[in-house]
Amino acid sequence: MRIVFVRHGEPNYELDCLTPLGRVQAEAAAERLREEGIAEIYSSPLGRALETAQAAQKVLELKDIHIMEDMREMWWGSTDGEPLFSNGHPWDIADELARQGWDLARPDWPSHPLFARNKATAEAAKVARCTDEWLASLGYIREGVYYRCARPDDEQYTVALFSHGGSSAAALARIFNLPFPYMCATLHLPFTGITIARFDREPGSISLPRMELVSDGRHIRGLSV
Repeated sequence: MRIVFVRHGEPNYELDCLTPLGRVQAEAAAERLREEGIAEIYSSPLGRALETAQAAQKVLELKDIHIMEDMREMWWGSTDGEPLFSNGHPWDIADELARQGWDLARPDWPSHPLFARNKATAEAAKVARCTDEWLASLGYIREGVYYRCARPDDEQYTVALFSHGGSSAAALARIFNLPFPYMCATLHLPFTGITIARFDREPGSISLPRMELVSDGRHIRGLSV
């Protein structure tokens, strides 16, 4: 199985929709996705992600878009009202910790003072749980740090998930057993950026997935309105 992660196009955050350029980006991404053999589309319920998914749905001639409530954009900020660096913005915090020489690969990152009181920590955990539940519904059962293929055959099956920078980073962090701050520091998705994770197809096998493609935004180069 393959999961094609797609970030939404350029947004109008205030109205939760795509800008004119974002719609052009979504159309370009939809054309790019023709070659991926996508059988099902999943999406965050937020307008900017859903609009991007709808552009692909039209081009790929797929009937439904499955909504995943827990893949909406993540919240961040102080949990107790006390100020946090950059208001708790996890990407800024990850960059700051890297500048300080703190090891972003540490598994105990939730206990760091900048994450222990940060809404983003609970949000990342929620996305991780959602990711495992979703993968189980697709036939991949989490066992420790690996996934067992419980699908009935070895046919390649590809799905696309349209969401956001934060929720995509948290989902990929769970899938590849990497700390969320590490993913924030290393995975910078452009608008409609495409990342693909590929899982072992052999029924009964247990393994880590493979990263097939990361942050591909070539389809939007030079686009304008």
